[in-house]
Amino acid sequence: MLLVFALLALIWWGGAALRIQPAIRNLAMLAVLVAAIAVNHFLPDGHVVRQVTGQDPRFWYLVLLLGSIGIGYGYFVKFLRREAVHAEEAHEKRAQRPQAKLGPVSAALASPPAPTVAEPDKPAPAANKLGPDELNRYARHIVLREIGGPGQKALKAAHVVVIGAGGLGSPALLYLAAAGVGRITVVDDDTVDVSNLQRQVIHRTADEGRHKAESAIAAMQALNPHVEARAVVGRLSEENGPVLVADADVILDGTDNFETRYLANALAVAAKIPLVSGALSQWEGQISVFDPANGAPCYRCIFPEPPAPGLAPSCSEAGVMGPLPGVVGAMMAAETVKLITGAGASLRGGMLIYDALWGETRRIGLQRREGCPVCGETAG
Repeated sequence: MLLVFALLALIWWGGAALRIQPAIRNLAMLAVLVAAIAVNHFLPDGHVVRQVTGQDPRFWYLVLLLGSIGIGYGYFVKFLRREAVHAEEAHEKRAQRPQAKLGPVSAALASPPAPTVAEPDKPAPAANKLGPDELNRYARHIVLREIGGPGQKALKAAHVVVIGAGGLGSPALLYLAAAGVGRITVVDDDTVDVSNLQRQVIHRTADEGRHKAESAIAAMQALNPHVEARAVVGRLSEENGPVLVADADVILDGTDNFETRYLANALAVAAKIPLVSGALSQWEGQISVFDPANGAPCYRCIFPEPPAPGLAPSCSEAGVMGPLPGVVGAMMAAETVKLITGAGASLRGGMLIYDALWGETRRIGLQRREGCPVCGETAG
């Protein structure tokens, strides 16, 4: 048996050293496996050749099956990459075709061209092309039929504003950066404290005393250099909020106070973009997507007034189980990816509640509140 494995290794790595094409090496390895199966089928028990090749042909059938699956998957991934590149090249060629010239009458009726306005904050269409490293990096996304090449390019073109780089923001930011969201703005006025490190996994011990927004940006850029990340050291306010979300596609709220949550909600409603909101308490977390522009309620519909003092204690007061923010924050990132790519069904109009202590989840439906001062018909 070891002799056959040694021969297979020699064919693969020896052939690689001699720069023999992988297809030829695969055929040679297939021939060795077929020979091993034939030997163990037709030679009598106890034969010396059969003894050194494992004696049981079923083992080599299993090796052949698993190897074929692995090689087939590799070829499938390469095929999808080629298709993504070809589709991108074809799109660029179509975009570069000269426009048909207008006749005298058509030219006279045509509207004058609009003045060109520079938009430095928005990436040019060519910037959304996926390079070779990105095709490899996002290969597991691209093979998902619900995302594919178009969805991955939508992620690259997207801008997500994340409010809070704490317990919920930490895992969400890491997964958004890893997923290839093109631009991420992080808003946080706090600094890293050693007590944060039990759950805020984007920060390190060496970051103690550093602004969380800056620490988070450094971690995201180390994870994925293709992401354009911006740190806003300060609190979200009525003054800076409209500017920060002006060209955003999604707002992700990972804060722990109702004042900021209400402001994030008002900004999302005004901009007509989804708000992905999460909250934590001890062993329980909840997540929802508030999006009145698409028929779902807004945050204020469900929580019209902040709770009385003491009814909703912060994590520092009530405590929180360390991995819980990771679970909920990762789900917030998943909802954001789905919203951008259009994959599946989001949590619009629903709230998912996760109880880590008892390992239970439940989902409840949410309805818009008539007369809501933020998203109601008479609001604004």
